[in-house]
Amino acid sequence: MAGTASQASLLLQKQLKDLAKNPVDGFSAGLVDDSNVFEWQVTIIGPPDTLYDGGYFNAIMTFPQNYPNSPPSVRFTSEMWHPNVYPDGRVCISILHPPGEDPNGYELASERWTPVHTVESIVLSIISMLSSPNDESPANIEAAKDWRERRDDFKKKVRACVRKSQEMF
Repeated sequence: MAGTASQASLLLQKQLKDLAKNPVDGFSAGLVDDSNVFEWQVTIIGPPDTLYDGGYFNAIMTFPQNYPNSPPSVRFTSEMWHPNVYPDGRVCISILHPPGEDPNGYELASERWTPVHTVESIVLSIISMLSSPNDESPANIEAAKDWRERRDDFKKKVRACVRKSQEMF
């Protein structure tokens, strides 16, 4: 186990260094605590021309000791109203689901986690999720209902999240 954890640690340190050297538009990332490379603080800038435009949304990305063989978990610490974000802030997108066949049959194995994903590809997938919600298998049923049936209510709740994120920033 120690060998796996040290390999994961080295890979995460490399990804952190790469992001510091070559920042990516749309987000910033760093360690929550310099002594723990397995927990990252990520700030996602609301994508332009979306309901989240102008927002600054913080999230914690927690990596398992066997990364990249298993996916990290991502949880927004900023308030977020979105069909693919659980009420407690956990992000629900296919690439964060464990590798292999979906026991519920909703996703293809090719849509789920693979070790080729990086912090950058994960966050870019989350930004894409903000741009186009998937209401087929929602994590937040109420947000999905608003998205489908009460779009004005959905927009109002997202605008409130954006305003709140700007105040916190």
